[in-house]
Amino acid sequence: MKVLVVDVGGSHVKLAIGAGNWSARFESGSGLTPSTLVSGVLDEVAGHEFDVVSLGYPGAVNRDGPAAEPGNLGEGWVGFDFPGAFERPVRIVNDAVMQAVGGYDGGRMLFLGLGTGLGSALVTEQVVVPLELGTLPYGRGETLAERVGHRGLEKHGKLVWRRAVEQVTGALRAAFVADYVMLGGGNAEHLETLPAGARLGGNEDAFAGGFRLWEEVVEPHDRRPPAVWRVVR
Repeated sequence: MKVLVVDVGGSHVKLAIGAGNWSARFESGSGLTPSTLVSGVLDEVAGHEFDVVSLGYPGAVNRDGPAAEPGNLGEGWVGFDFPGAFERPVRIVNDAVMQAVGGYDGGRMLFLGLGTGLGSALVTEQVVVPLELGTLPYGRGETLAERVGHRGLEKHGKLVWRRAVEQVTGALRAAFVADYVMLGGGNAEHLETLPAGARLGGNEDAFAGGFRLWEEVVEPHDRRPPAVWRVVR
């Protein structure tokens, strides 16, 4: 089964088929609608075969797909028929979830995406729980997303921002009793040293997560039927 991974970002849409055998990208932006997304993807993949699609969406997702319109793209995402448009089965998850699945290495892992805001997810035993930790208060009228997201980096500077990331990472790791924290997102590159118990993810994790969403999980000596990754909605 060949999986097409579509990672939708605010500036680019990144694509991959198979285990890194083919990849491409094209620009997104405030005018990107689901229809233009599908058209752009199909143009890029012309001549390449794929059986199913994994779509990483920059916003809240429920069982029916996008649950809210994204703030940095066009409109029309909620209720859009992606399986019909692609003429393939489609699994849609939040983009932080897709990167978390790709970087998971066993145990209980908390993912924190340091980007425009704060993406977050908890992964354990092939079960993924999407989180919205960025909405939690930080102090002085700020949320966690505002403090450790891009706004906090620009407002407070790298030194203060790094201290906040270290503090938040430690507190959330303890709160979720996580074995480790994976830090991803575009701003993770601004960290000089990693907080205790943290490891650095990469952009390639989103592709790996898209492939994994269709994997069958088989435990050794387990007689039950294989199961795929489960994303709690």
